[in-house]
Amino acid sequence: MKFKLLIYAGIIALAGMSFYNVSDHDIMATGKDSVVSGKDSEANGKDNIASGKGSVAIGKDNLPSGKDSIASIKAFSKVYSVLMSPRCMNCHPAGDIPLQGDDNHLHTMYPKRGADGKGLFAMKCANCHQPENTPGVHTPPGNPNWHLPPADMKMVFQGRSAHDLAKQLVDPAQNGHKNMQQLIAHADDGLVLSGWNMGEGRTLPPMSHAAFKKAWIEWIKTGAYAPPVN
Repeated sequence: MKFKLLIYAGIIALAGMSFYNVSDHDIMATGKDSVVSGKDSEANGKDNIASGKGSVAIGKDNLPSGKDSIASIKAFSKVYSVLMSPRCMNCHPAGDIPLQGDDNHLHTMYPKRGADGKGLFAMKCANCHQPENTPGVHTPPGNPNWHLPPADMKMVFQGRSAHDLAKQLVDPAQNGHKNMQQLIAHADDGLVLSGWNMGEGRTLPPMSHAAFKKAWIEWIKTGAYAPPVN
C-alpha cells in the first residue's frame, strides 16, 4: 500500500511539473521584463499573450500596454529627440533666462523667469508673446499662456541626459505634480502644441506632433522606463 502511495505521489509531482510556468518572481529576477507565453491565439485577430508582470497587451488606442522595458526605452528615444529640440528646450532652460533660436542662445532681451514663470517686474512674456504668432520671419511666436515653468518647479530639459530626464518627467515633485494620466493628457496641452506652430523661420521638432504623442503614450503605458546611464 505504501509503495502504491509513493507511485501516486510521484505521478502527481510530475504532473504538477508539466504545468509549471515561470512565476512573477522568476520574470523580475532576470532584471528585464519578460513575456512568457504559449501559442499566440489568432481567434480574435490579435496576439493573446499570457504572462506575469511583464505582460504586454494592446489597448483600445492600439498601443502596447503593460511593462516592457525594451519597447518603453525605444519609445522614449523618440520622445527625447523632441524634448531636446529647440522648440522644447528653449523654454526649459537650466537657468532663469529663456533660450532662443536653433542654436539655443540666451534670449537677447534677457527676460527673467519670475516666480510664476511669466517674467519679472515689468518685463513680462506677454509683452511680446501675444495670443497668436506675430506675422513675419523670426518674430515672436504667440500663445495665450506663454510662460516658462515656475521658479519652484523649473522642469529643466537643458543638459539632461535621457536617463535623468525620463526620471524627472515621472517624478511628481519635479513634473508639476502630475500623475501618469495627467502626463498623457499633457501631450495635448496648448503650449506643447505650439512647439509645432512657432511661426516663420523656425525649425520644427524632428517628428510630427501625432508621432510624438504616440511615442509619449507608448513610453508611459509600457512602464515609463528610463534609458540606462551612458
